[in-house]
Amino acid sequence: MTSSLIISKRLETIARYCPQGARVADIGSDHALLASYLLVRGIASFVIAGELNEGPYQAALRQIQTLALRERASVRKGDGLSVLRPGEVDAVCIAGMGGQLIVSILAAGADKLEGVRRLILQPNVGEELVRRWLLENGWQLVAESILEEDGIIYEILVAERGEPAKPYEGKERSLEELLRIGPFLWEEKSPILLKKWRQERDKWQRVLSQLQQSRKPEAAERTRQIEAELEWLDEVIACLHTDKR
Repeated sequence: MTSSLIISKRLETIARYCPQGARVADIGSDHALLASYLLVRGIASFVIAGELNEGPYQAALRQIQTLALRERASVRKGDGLSVLRPGEVDAVCIAGMGGQLIVSILAAGADKLEGVRRLILQPNVGEELVRRWLLENGWQLVAESILEEDGIIYEILVAERGEPAKPYEGKERSLEELLRIGPFLWEEKSPILLKKWRQERDKWQRVLSQLQQSRKPEAAERTRQIEAELEWLDEVIACLHTDKR
């Protein structure tokens, strides 16, 4: 395996946030592709690929065995951050999972984050849950990216120890709104962010249309909640659209 190793745009974006020369753990490593790329490209000095299940663990082992630099890699089987020792890595990547699962992994392995300088997190859903955990646990968002690949929109959140509230201060949106949207993404206002929230609005509009045909007593209250959500989404979309014109 040479520097010809090709990974997805999503993983490549995550790799760009890994500090040069860092010892990096990739938890739930997706066949150790990111870990391999970090070694091949000379970004990481050492990588740990963590996998919970036997099949992905064996696939990661096979991938690492193709590398000339395999002595700088360790593939480990275990749950979340349990595969790490405190102080063993400088950066932790957790990508391709739901936000709730990422939060559970971070919370359960909080003691293993000793010495970790950077978290690079890519939740498939539930980004708000991840931002809230970071805010409440001493981690400051330092960067966010949003990208689209194969018709799917991904957000990447990067955090370091610091002042967790700082990215949310002095903005025209409330803390709760910025936890949903992302403070850096709101500042950037990319066309992909606009597309994401338009898709979200379409989803809720479909739910509302179905509810309006329901005769269940609870449907009226749920309808009011969704109408309020749609009103908020309309306002967010209008701001994003106006700023990009």
